[in-house]
Amino acid sequence: MKDFAHQAQQLLGVKLTSNQLRQFELFERELVDWNTRFNLTAIQEPAQIHSKHFLDSLTCIPILIESGAERVIDVGSGAGFPGIPLKIAAPALRMTLVESVGKKAGFCQHVIQILGLENISVLTARAEELGQASDHRQQYDWAVARAVAVLPVLSEYLLPLVRVGGGVIAMKGENAPAEAHTAELAVHLLGGRLRRLAKIVLPGVTEERYLIIIDKVAATPTGYPRRAGLPAKRPITN
Repeated sequence: MKDFAHQAQQLLGVKLTSNQLRQFELFERELVDWNTRFNLTAIQEPAQIHSKHFLDSLTCIPILIESGAERVIDVGSGAGFPGIPLKIAAPALRMTLVESVGKKAGFCQHVIQILGLENISVLTARAEELGQASDHRQQYDWAVARAVAVLPVLSEYLLPLVRVGGGVIAMKGENAPAEAHTAELAVHLLGGRLRRLAKIVLPGVTEERYLIIIDKVAATPTGYPRRAGLPAKRPITN
């Protein structure tokens, strides 16, 4: 954990307290334990968990902190990434995790209880449904997602959840530049504007990583998101 703490501070300016490091240790322990029974992650070595899960999740922190974010939603959380590491590192965030698979949502809820985290909830739901619900539609400062869908589809999941003046962070691999191009129409139609692609370098990770940052500049039209399954079946493309 010492290397992880040093990397978080050196790479991202995130200084973790002893209690936060203890929470990351507990998270790691539960992830490895539950993974023996459920397929939560293919990454099991501690160094890889620290870099490819924990540090990777924390790459969003500088953007969220700089913007003064308060309410954040993580769509397609899986085993809790990036939402739980973000909550550990920035306790003031009001975090909502969205995961449609019940066992994964159950793991996230278990971890939240074990770590004693507050102002964080888990919803077993589809993003398309939440995007049309009045208590979630355009209610969040930021929506984040990692490895969920190609950007034209992901934009329809995330942008309806974000207020005008907020933004979206899509955590992507080497195809990020191409995805950003194919999502131009979707982003514009849904009220977004591409701010930039930020290349991310993580220790021990050879794959290219990017953050695609999108600003919410206009209200999302009422017809979006479309009903569950339709964004993935019929993506909005150029």
